[in-house]
Amino acid sequence: MSKVCQITGKKVITGHHVSHSNIKTKRTFAPNLQDRRYFLPEENKWVTLRVSAAGMRTIDKIGLSEAIKRAKANGWFKG
Repeated sequence: MSKVCQITGKKVITGHHVSHSNIKTKRTFAPNLQDRRYFLPEENKWVTLRVSAAGMRTIDKIGLSEAIKRAKANGWFKG
């Protein structure tokens, strides 16, 4: 499964480990993804989403149906 949030679109980014002697080596920064089940009352069914912590806060703030609508508009949610 890919490491992309279905609500916010957050994904893996790259950067550097920087040692004390300032030697830089490549590393990745992964988003804080969780698999969560949410109940969608409009369709009377459960939806399983792979969301980041920020995505969960977004769902809490604007609601699941609005969050999915915005994610579909941006191309992050396919379902």
